[in-house]
Amino acid sequence: MAEILRFIRPDTAFDAEATSALVTAYEQAIAHLRDSGQPELVSEVIAKKIIVRAMNGERDPHRLCATVLASIGVPMRDSY
Repeated sequence: MAEILRFIRPDTAFDAEATSALVTAYEQAIAHLRDSGQPELVSEVIAKKIIVRAMNGERDPHRLCATVLASIGVPMRDSY
């Protein structure tokens, strides 16, 4: 379920570690939104925000997920 990869611009490349972090963070964020009743409409926004943070060097999936959710006003549970 690497849906986030479709949002990466063709001129942007990530190594295996970064790609893994992107996928994990995205899946966690989408699961959290689904569990909290948020619409899936925000999935593209989430993906793009995760990608931007990863482009700036963040590689920790939990921090990627937590900061992106916080940026849209959804606090992340510590269960991930």
